[in-house]
Amino acid sequence: MNELFLSFGTSMEQSIILFDGVCNYCNRVVNFIIEHDKNNRFLFAPLQSEVGKNILNNCGLQNLQMDTLILLEGDKIFTHSTAVLRIFRQLPAPINWLYVGIVFPRFLRDAVYRAIAKNRHHILGKRNECMVPDDGQRDKFLH
Repeated sequence: MNELFLSFGTSMEQSIILFDGVCNYCNRVVNFIIEHDKNNRFLFAPLQSEVGKNILNNCGLQNLQMDTLILLEGDKIFTHSTAVLRIFRQLPAPINWLYVGIVFPRFLRDAVYRAIAKNRHHILGKRNECMVPDDGQRDKFLH
């Protein structure tokens, strides 16, 4: 997986977040992360994009559902609630305090995650195409 990071010109200190690019809820979460990522720790790619599909294939995740947030951190892959909590851990206080949720059993955390993921399009809607980052965000997205 190290080759994957190097192929995008990223450092091993950076993490890649794959998200549902047509989901308005997911796009708001991405914008929230970008706004609070003062150390430029995260790079993003929509799951539906060519780069997103290539990453999924390279990691053997091509059969994953589009409702799954994926975090690539070094040579590790995290999904669902664990990915969200590990992202929160990298953000400034008080957001990083939410990482305490990791103490709950994964099956409980993932049940909550799946309930939100199942209803995410009902919560804030869906787009016809992936989010297009503005000029201030463009360097945060892999292409």
